[in-house]
Amino acid sequence: MLAVIETGGKQYLIQTGQTLSIEKLPEETGKEVIFDKVLLTANDDGSDVKIGSPYLSGVTVAAMVELQGRKKKIRIVKFKRKVRYKRVTGHRQQFTKVKIK
Repeated sequence: MLAVIETGGKQYLIQTGQTLSIEKLPEETGKEVIFDKVLLTANDDGSDVKIGSPYLSGVTVAAMVELQGRKKKIRIVKFKRKVRYKRVTGHRQQFTKVKIK
């Protein structure tokens, strides 16, 4: 089964059994989360396609929270030449890893 869901302001094409890293959710590890913003569903071979406008009513996708974590640090550099100005800061984005049921 294929589906397109929306979470965290982004859209994801998912399949059953797939592991997905999404924006942080407030759920704890081991808990089930339900995605109700489903935009499209289809069978694996591409038949029986249902498209919502914008969402399908009565269709949900269940997933299990596997991990709450933080991604690799990115560096943000501010630099102005000839005035000896340089600032370096970092950011680690939080994420939730889920497995689609």
